Amino acid sequence: MALYFEDLAQGLTAEYRKTITETDVVLFAGLTGDNNPMHIDEEFASTTRFGGRIIHGMLTASMLSSVIGMKLPGPGCIYMSQNLRFIKPVKIGDTVRAQATIMDVFPEKQRVKLLTECYVRGIKVLEGDALVWVPRRTQAA
Repeated sequence: MALYFEDLAQGLTAEYRKTITETDVVLFAGLTGDNNPMHIDEEFASTTRFGGRIIHGMLTASMLSSVIGMKLPGPGCIYMSQNLRFIKPVKIGDTVRAQATIMDVFPEKQRVKLLTECYVRGIKVLEGDALVWVPRRTQAA
């Protein structure tokens, strides 16, 4: 369900959950060309401080696009910027909970600033903020 600018208020929140699979990692590597052995080579990754493969940080971050583009604000909005800070690694089999919360509403430009966070088993693995343009109800007609 699309929300319009008039529907938005500080504190509104939404989330998207996904369990990351081997297929997700392989497809993401193929799509982006990021074949870093940290993500695709268990033998290599097992010798690092992580003790095994970790998923692409941007794969985790892409879950934010799902919550913003499909739930809050949802279809019709335009992503303008995103700041990210990667806190902890995510591994294949982890369920990522991506969450967006409206921090500020800017009526003059039809924009909202969102707190963006990702969690695995209740532990924050990524944090940041996003700026999103949202259509008004009258513009959508």
